[in-house]
Amino acid sequence: MIRLQDLSLRAGDFRVRDVSLHVASGQYVALLGPNGSGKTLLINCLCGLIRAEAGTIHIDSRDVTHAEPRLRRIGYVPQDYGLFPHLSVARNVTFALRARGAKHARAMAQVGPIIETLHLGRLLGRSTVTLSGGERQKVVLARALAGWPKLLLLDEPVSALDAPTRDEVLVELRRVQREFAVTTIHVCHSIGEAKAVADRAAVMIDGRLVQTGPLAELIEHPAGPAVARLLRAGA
Repeated sequence: MIRLQDLSLRAGDFRVRDVSLHVASGQYVALLGPNGSGKTLLINCLCGLIRAEAGTIHIDSRDVTHAEPRLRRIGYVPQDYGLFPHLSVARNVTFALRARGAKHARAMAQVGPIIETLHLGRLLGRSTVTLSGGERQKVVLARALAGWPKLLLLDEPVSALDAPTRDEVLVELRRVQREFAVTTIHVCHSIGEAKAVADRAAVMIDGRLVQTGPLAELIEHPAGPAVARLLRAGA
């Protein structure tokens, strides 16, 4: 269970205010909103990259509001991938484990099921600069899952991909999420993208969480004109 309660934070003059959100264990939630609505700021706060001004963050009943990022058991896929071009695929996937002191062989054994599930075995010795967009996204996902996180955060994970690759990666994201049963929050601004992966959705407008619920419910009963416009535009 992920529980945000009255969470507020600031970045410059922009504020995210009083966000309360409960996500059940194993659920896949789309965090929808237009550009500049505060979605990325919110997940950066969940990761511990931005400090909360008020409110609490609980992961599996543990208060992590002020915990260091490495202690939160969160896997994070940023918009820009953040892969290390000087390292092989294998070294990228196991980077966090090796940074914690694990030897390479032990780290590879730990991520073996993830590599198998994402079909990355044939890519392990390659440099990430030689990979296609879809292959890079799989490597980033494998790295995020390598620590067997309690929560997986995906920030616009397919925004840089062409349409055919995007559709393929969305199918893969949903398949992998179900296989590992990891609680997931997926940031996007398209209801079509949300439909491809998510059980439920939460909508942010101007730094506030304005509606949550099953996708069908949001589409049928949007909480105001701004939500209706967002869902129509992304359909």
